[in-house]
Amino acid sequence: MPDEEGMDKRKSHRARQSGVKAEKKKNKAKKDSGNTKDLSLSARQRNPKAFAINSAQRAERNFRRKEDLTAKKQHIPVVDQTPDEPPPVLIAVVGPPKVGKTTLINNLIKNFTRTNVTDIRGPITIVTSKKRRITLLECNNDINSMIDIAKCADLVLLLCDASYGFEMEIFEFLNICQVHGMPKIMGVLTHLDMIKNPKQLRKRKKELKHRFWTEVYDGAKLFYLSGLLHGEYLRNEVKNLGRFISVMKFRPLSWRGAHSYLLVDRVEDVTNTDTIRRNPKCDREIVLYGYVRGVPIKQENMVHIAGMGDARIEELSVIPDPCPLPGTEKKRSLLEKERLLYAPMSGVGGIVYDKDAVYIELQGSHSHKEKTAEAAEQEQLVSKIIDKKQTVDMQIEEQEFRLFSDGTAIKSKDFKEDSDLDEEQDANEEDDSGLDDEDDTSFKSGGEFSDDDWRGEDSEDEQPESDNNSSDDGEYQNVSELKSKGKHTGEGDSEQQSADSDQEEEKMLANSLSWKENLAQKARESYLQRHSEAKNVMRLVYGCYMQNESKKNNNDKESIKDSDSEEELGGLFKVVAKKQNDLQRDKDIRDKMENCFFEDYSGARNWLEEKNKTVLKNCFVTGKWKASEDAETLLRLDDLSDAESEVYGDFEDLETGEKHHGNNQKTDSKDIGMEIAPNENSAENTRKRRMTRVEEDNLTKAELMAKKLKLKAKFDAEYDNNDGSKEDDGRIKGDHDYYEALKADVEKQSELNKTEFSNLDPLLRIQIEGFRPGLYVRLGFRAIAAEFIENFDPSYPVLIGGLNLTEENIGYVNCKVKKHRWYKKILKTGDPLIISLGWRRFQTVPIYAKIEDNFRHRYLKYTPNHVTCSMTFWGPITPQNTGFLALQTVRHDLDEMKRLGFRIAATGSVSELDKSTQIMKKLKLVGHPFKIYKKSAFIKGMFNTALEVAKFIGAKIKTVSGIRGQIKKACHEPEGSFRATFEDKILLSDIVFCRTWFRVDIQRFYAPITSLLLPAEQKSQWQGMKTLGQLKRERNIRNDAQPDSQYTDIKREPKVFKPLAIPKALQRALPYKDKPKLGPTDKVKEMERIAVIRSPHEQKVAKMMKMIETNYREKRKHDRIETKLRLKQFRAQKRLEEMRKIKREKEVRKKVSRAISKMRKKQESQAT
Repeated sequence: MPDEEGMDKRKSHRARQSGVKAEKKKNKAKKDSGNTKDLSLSARQRNPKAFAINSAQRAERNFRRKEDLTAKKQHIPVVDQTPDEPPPVLIAVVGPPKVGKTTLINNLIKNFTRTNVTDIRGPITIVTSKKRRITLLECNNDINSMIDIAKCADLVLLLCDASYGFEMEIFEFLNICQVHGMPKIMGVLTHLDMIKNPKQLRKRKKELKHRFWTEVYDGAKLFYLSGLLHGEYLRNEVKNLGRFISVMKFRPLSWRGAHSYLLVDRVEDVTNTDTIRRNPKCDREIVLYGYVRGVPIKQENMVHIAGMGDARIEELSVIPDPCPLPGTEKKRSLLEKERLLYAPMSGVGGIVYDKDAVYIELQGSHSHKEKTAEAAEQEQLVSKIIDKKQTVDMQIEEQEFRLFSDGTAIKSKDFKEDSDLDEEQDANEEDDSGLDDEDDTSFKSGGEFSDDDWRGEDSEDEQPESDNNSSDDGEYQNVSELKSKGKHTGEGDSEQQSADSDQEEEKMLANSLSWKENLAQKARESYLQRHSEAKNVMRLVYGCYMQNESKKNNNDKESIKDSDSEEELGGLFKVVAKKQNDLQRDKDIRDKMENCFFEDYSGARNWLEEKNKTVLKNCFVTGKWKASEDAETLLRLDDLSDAESEVYGDFEDLETGEKHHGNNQKTDSKDIGMEIAPNENSAENTRKRRMTRVEEDNLTKAELMAKKLKLKAKFDAEYDNNDGSKEDDGRIKGDHDYYEALKADVEKQSELNKTEFSNLDPLLRIQIEGFRPGLYVRLGFRAIAAEFIENFDPSYPVLIGGLNLTEENIGYVNCKVKKHRWYKKILKTGDPLIISLGWRRFQTVPIYAKIEDNFRHRYLKYTPNHVTCSMTFWGPITPQNTGFLALQTVRHDLDEMKRLGFRIAATGSVSELDKSTQIMKKLKLVGHPFKIYKKSAFIKGMFNTALEVAKFIGAKIKTVSGIRGQIKKACHEPEGSFRATFEDKILLSDIVFCRTWFRVDIQRFYAPITSLLLPAEQKSQWQGMKTLGQLKRERNIRNDAQPDSQYTDIKREPKVFKPLAIPKALQRALPYKDKPKLGPTDKVKEMERIAVIRSPHEQKVAKMMKMIETNYREKRKHDRIETKLRLKQFRAQKRLEEMRKIKREKEVRKKVSRAISKMRKKQESQAT
């Protein structure tokens, strides 16, 4: 059954556990079982002894464990900065190549919008629910893109090929996320269908899950996509993944909570085409679009475009949301379905509105239909208009006409026709006519769109938004004008073109006969309208007499501005408006809205009668209001209802019976006001009293509600005990008041942040607060390199990060850094390093140091292993505790990646910001003594001149043997020598050292990574400054061997000491046992001694003794050899005897065993 894998599995029935039905069943079951207990009580309340504490220790352990679990779940409350309309949740799909990233994005888009997107390019924004939108972004296999996406993604879908396992790119991306702020990460395992064995599949899932938990956190969500069916993942699995995405909650990150940023989803080049034609490499003017994220962005602050560099915002404005939440904006596109999906880089979106243009996607789904000649001509016309970078009015005005070859040129703007003068006169006559402003407004707004135009839908709601979409510089024609022009010229749509000829005749006949219809009704309505216009007092006083009309007038005024701007923009086309019909329609609408002033349509109301005059009294401020609605009365009531205010009057405490006397109250029945006069003799002013009946009658609904709420709060304060003295349920509870108070403060602050600017005008709010998160903004930049537009690739994200004022400066940055344990090589001081810090990626030359106990930064040549050290470099000033990572290369070179393995060289954080730095390097100055006088010595070779010696007078020096000294004074000869004193006499063979420290200068090298300016095939091959080792390897340069660094055999000549010479005076004073007994031996005298010559007898005796000694030695030698032979023979004989003995014993055991076995057999035979 392979086809059933992609279908929904039938869920088994689950019995209802809660609700009315379940409660009824439980009650019925208890009654049937004979249980007549009270069902409203719990088991603990019915039998408290059964739940009593048996062991205090066990109860303490359980309580402590419960509190530990509660404390683990608690986090420090953070102020929620999420706006009312948050920006779309940015979901990044990350993984190695060929793991199914594009397929997953297609499936998610189809799951939410039921739309297939053939080409995934750049961010894709879709609406998933009523309050959430998501932006899907695919991360390509480039370390630069991975870094940028990790800085802005809210949720990361980390794809992994289960048949292969986790690859190095996944671990690199996880380390990048840990440094720049850990977003939510969900793992997704694909290619599970490649593992056929179920047991092996389960084992593989378990291994990958635990490895994923090790890298992220225990319990991290890991999804399994079991396989593909018809080129797509299974529907249920994608649906479950979409549900998790839709309900995911995100915790704010510190860096993003302090900076504004946006991910560009649309790029436009607005440079003058003539400038590009003259110089194709000229600096460009570009416009970038995206949703603001983080904190509000302001135009004054600089921004950093990752992959390009810092830039100043030239223009910043809000444009309508291209993908709004349902209900927030009315439909503005051709299809409501297209509003659920916004992907301009992928060619999805239909019509896109801009501040100064309307972009029409011609190659959409409609382009596959068969086009008529008129439709093709209309499409060609629209394409030509879009290609124009100058309005038609401006082109016509700039045209010249020369009547004669030698005559002056006549420009179009200097020429004015008689028809234009007639139109101006007509306009002046219309202004002088009796029509009011509302009539003009309705006339202009009524004919803006034709009846069959798609913009006619909900036009009243759309008119206020049209100001943002009106054209300022006139680059593009208005769509409505194109529609109306196409309708009247026969260049409309292919579906409407076929019936145009028949409909024209019908419309002409209908219009010619329409004036004869309902003549009596029209005359009656015109009469009533004239009377209502003449007697309308409210209109004369207030202008707008109803809220609906005021809203309509505002919409009409805004629509007039929009239509005027569009008419000025058009120039080539003119909107054909039916003036009389619109005027009549507006009068009809007003007559319907004014029917509250008419008893019936039979006649107008006489405003001179008394009963009709009372109707007008409420319309004027001078009229008499109710006592409860009088302004002065309301203010006094407000003072009375305040809990902190003083209340006057006599009252009696019903509980104690004590009477209290307050101030007298005087009520004026004529004004029905409460004029309260304080009694001067009153001693208790602060006591509260009960209101009289008159005061209670005069209270408004709001006052009564406030009074009830105060009474309820007083009752709750008295009877609701929050100290734990409620009805005891027998459980021990911990004290979480501090945490709850902290949460309440944070929630209060969050609510205050949301309501502070909510009532302001949108433009004023933007000026004060900035462009808040969630707005879709348009950023204009100038002087941008031409390579950015020429080499733009939508698959590489464009991240714009806002910079605070301090971050715009460059200086010395001190960090604590640790070499990554997976990086194979150690880092060397002076080698260029690529650092990702904040929004920036740049190359610099760091210097490593170690902080000693006296806070001196000691220079290090290499980074230590498994230990943090200090690193200082020249770069952008960044706030403290900002994480960063370091790489030695960002090139996507397979050979280099195989050699390095893991590319992230080091991680760390910023520890200190300073304009200067103090890194000291140890320097040993070496010298040799050439004259020694007791404890003084003359040293040479340490300095070159007497001036250098003068700088070091008083410095401490030391010999190799540990004798300490001090530099005293310079000598004349040789140059650079000096006199020094020591604590003991030194030798000429001693080496003298002077330990010094000198400051190391840091190179001011800062080079931003400009990967976005490279061509598409070289974007992942950015190469900065190379290390010295790379240059030597490329050029095959070898270092010359230094003699001092070579290992040679050390030849040490033995030290010859002089013999001990004891003075004669000292010898005489020594005791006899310490006096030398023998005189000094003289080798010369020993060599000059007389040789002794033996006599012949002595020679014979010596010879005889020598012979005897030789004979004795030979005899002893012979005896030793014979003894060894005897021992050898004896040991061989002994071994032989032992073997024979063992053999005999073995034979005996065999015989005994045979006898025993025969006896057993005999006994067994007898027994049977």
